[in-house]
Amino acid sequence: MLTLQVLRNDRDALEQALSKRGIDAAPLLDRILTLDEERRHTQKEVDDLKAEQNAASREIGALFKSGKKDAAEARRAEMGGLKERIHALDERQKELVGEQEAALLELPNRPHATVPAGQSDTDNEVVSEEGAKPDLGDAALPHWELADRYKLIDFEAGVKISGAGFPVYRGKGAKLQRALIQFFLDRADAAGYEEFIPPHLVNADSGRGTGQLPDKEGQMYHCADDDLYLIPTAEVPLTNLYRGDLLNEGDLPIQLCGYTPCFRREAGSYGKDVRGLNRLHQFDKVEIVRFEKPENSYAALDVMVEHVRGLLRDLELPFRTLRLCGGDLGFTSALTYDLEVWSAAQGRWLEVSSVSNFETFQANRLQCRFRNSEGKPELVHTLNGSALALPRIVAALLENHQTPDGIRVPTALQPYTGFDSIS
Repeated sequence: MLTLQVLRNDRDALEQALSKRGIDAAPLLDRILTLDEERRHTQKEVDDLKAEQNAASREIGALFKSGKKDAAEARRAEMGGLKERIHALDERQKELVGEQEAALLELPNRPHATVPAGQSDTDNEVVSEEGAKPDLGDAALPHWELADRYKLIDFEAGVKISGAGFPVYRGKGAKLQRALIQFFLDRADAAGYEEFIPPHLVNADSGRGTGQLPDKEGQMYHCADDDLYLIPTAEVPLTNLYRGDLLNEGDLPIQLCGYTPCFRREAGSYGKDVRGLNRLHQFDKVEIVRFEKPENSYAALDVMVEHVRGLLRDLELPFRTLRLCGGDLGFTSALTYDLEVWSAAQGRWLEVSSVSNFETFQANRLQCRFRNSEGKPELVHTLNGSALALPRIVAALLENHQTPDGIRVPTALQPYTGFDSIS
């Protein structure tokens, strides 16, 4: 979440920046600052009353010590209501802190200066486009038909077992999944990311730390009996590894990666956009996460975007890079680049990665700091990116690399699959 210092010092600039998201943040900003003013006033009143109480206690003690019992008792009686007043103010202070924190949790991150204004994904900025779109003609099949023809994915079995959005991979389809996971992990390892296998369920504190709660509570699967959430991405457990930690400057940057299944309810999704592998409730993904000093975080973001581009080049897929507009920007992000691959049979772009800089937004929730060169605690910047999410990568691989004789496996992936084609 944003810090109170930012609100106090840059209230008008913050309101203007948040307008890029298409929201009027003025009422919420005013509410937070009003609560902050009352909280600080209440705290001063408590401090003054406690100072008065301490002085009175010393005075009463001196009176008893000098034998002036009646004067001491009279003074004590005068101070009788002070303790109750302090208790009432302490309780009000707790209420104000809770209300202020709840209001801060409603406030999205401030977009970076380079974020374009806009209301929806149609306003996103195309930064670059690479690779030639294959011309497959009218005979091109969508990935769900190719998966059925070559017995790679059983969508109907998934419906029987769990429901729509839970495909069953089989044969070379299962091997292709495993090959992609290992390929992505090996590339992350070569880029300096340490691999982790984190839990697939997290507590509410972890969800709040990375911003899934309360913003995306309805999109997460919740195990009510244990109050645990199935992870929507490995970003959540990986980033929470350092929740509450004070790092040394020499520890940074910290680079993590992890493969996990991901679980998303995707409530309200329907139509052609959910056909086949386009949108699932359970899918596999390799995630990369970084903790950086503030002055280095945007250079690190560029490095992460280029890492994902390298994966897509090696998979021989046409892709483009988008800078998300304010209206399409995630709640926690200051700047996000989406990478999309071309779906040859569907004739449209499919998002396969989001790479984001959250600046201090997550770190403030996590209370993750580092001791800077002056020895003072300072919030880190956190970043994360999909490198990569598998479903739409598989869809694009099947569609773009289909031939009359089967599906060609990209050269870089063949050592991982053990086969160069699917037929």
